[in-house]
Amino acid sequence: AVPSKGSKITGIQYEESIRPYIDLIDTLRSVGIHKDLALPTIVVIGDQSSGKSSVLEALSGVALPRGNGIVTRCPLELRLKKVPGVNWKAVLTYDKKADEYVNSSNFAAQNELAGKGVGLSDELITLEVMSPDVCDLTLIDLPGIARVPVEGQPEDIGKQIKRLIMKYIKKHETINLVVVPCNTDIATTEALKMAQEVDPEGIRTVAILTKPDLIDKDTEKSVLAIVHNKVIPLRKGYIVVKCRGQQQIDDEIPLEAAAQMERDFFQNHDYFRCLLKADNATIKSLAVKLTQDLVEHIKKSLPQLQEQIKNQLWSVKKALKDCEDGPPEDHEGAKEFLIKKSILFPKVNNSNELSENYRGMELPGFINYRMFQKILQDHVAKLKDPAMNLLNAIKGTITHICDKINNIQLTQLEKAEQRISEQFKMENRIYTQDPIFLKILSEITNETFSEKELPVFDKQCKYSQMLEAYYEIVVQRMADQLPLMITFYMLQETAQLLTIDTIKLLEKPDVHELLSEDSDVSKRRKDLRARLNRLTSATKAISIIF
Repeated sequence: AVPSKGSKITGIQYEESIRPYIDLIDTLRSVGIHKDLALPTIVVIGDQSSGKSSVLEALSGVALPRGNGIVTRCPLELRLKKVPGVNWKAVLTYDKKADEYVNSSNFAAQNELAGKGVGLSDELITLEVMSPDVCDLTLIDLPGIARVPVEGQPEDIGKQIKRLIMKYIKKHETINLVVVPCNTDIATTEALKMAQEVDPEGIRTVAILTKPDLIDKDTEKSVLAIVHNKVIPLRKGYIVVKCRGQQQIDDEIPLEAAAQMERDFFQNHDYFRCLLKADNATIKSLAVKLTQDLVEHIKKSLPQLQEQIKNQLWSVKKALKDCEDGPPEDHEGAKEFLIKKSILFPKVNNSNELSENYRGMELPGFINYRMFQKILQDHVAKLKDPAMNLLNAIKGTITHICDKINNIQLTQLEKAEQRISEQFKMENRIYTQDPIFLKILSEITNETFSEKELPVFDKQCKYSQMLEAYYEIVVQRMADQLPLMITFYMLQETAQLLTIDTIKLLEKPDVHELLSEDSDVSKRRKDLRARLNRLTSATKAISIIF
């Protein structure tokens, strides 16, 4: 339980039972883990002019902005830390900036995040208050619900605010703190309706009834019925508070004096005196209750929270492993990357292995020399597709290694394609040295053919073997020539050109920009790395307590 003022519990025991749990959630939110999963949170909502700002001011000692229309335009995380022996201090943090808080700080922060005027922003502003007089508590204050837009506000301002509020209160990890004036019909308040929509059984909703001094005479019992859960039952109940009114603010009544005046109001009230005895009234009772509720909520949520972090961390690591490392973004890293790739490039050569798949073709018979020539041309032409496949395979290897050297690669690819095409055009001519042809024919037929029989050589019964012999010569010739051409143009010559260009690029100041990759891939990798950092930090933080 949370100790009240005057309790004999020591400061060390107090810190061990309360502060670590609240600090843990504050730390997790600071590292951005709320972007990945929901955190145990108390969110403050209310209609405009419900007294929400006065309640938060009484809890924190912070003079929050006041005025007509929308005053809160960004979610405000209010971190209250009870620190004995220090003077009141507040620090405002937003957009990676931290400033000591003054009365206009919140307006300036909101203007920077949401723009000047009446715009809204989902970006969180954090206000950390350290004082011996505050409770240990963290709340998130959301904009008051506007029913009718005032001058300068967009027509859909109400929908914008509700969308922002719903984003927080729909999460099961959120305790919804609804601020409702006593002098209105509770059933018609928009904030309570929204809370009921996401929490119909009232399990995670607590209501604050404000302005009890402004109710009409003879309506006191109606207020008591609400507090006693007889109208709209809430599991976490109701608390009535009386904060400083505008006149007291104008008279500069300090918060300490206002707290005593609040207690005197309930103590001397004929109907509400009972609420004071039951701890259902005053800001002090509210602070104790909220701290208790938040810490208990955090403790219950920790096992599931730890499991969620563990599962997401595993998933992110797996996703990052599947997403290959990208090029470095810094200048020196980019230079080193290019140097390494230019050294590695000439070593790449899969042509021997790939060319093994393209040896040998079937051969039908023929009648005369013209048919013999035509058949050979057709069969040699069939080798062109495997040759181009080999070229594309080498091209794919190069692309994989260095995706951004497109100009060099395309030029060399055109050269290689042109040279291969020329080779196949030349193969349309039936040509080989006679000794070579006779040697291969002798090997195929196991007979001896002599050059003495030339220039006339016509044995029709041997046509099929003659065709096979010449085709074998062509295949052997191509098996050597094609990998040689591809290796020369796509690897050796490309490597030389790449090395020269790389050395030139290293002297440029924007060398890292040359290694930019597909925006979607880069964005995914960047998001995954950011998530990995958040989840790793969260794992370390949560392991200290749990």
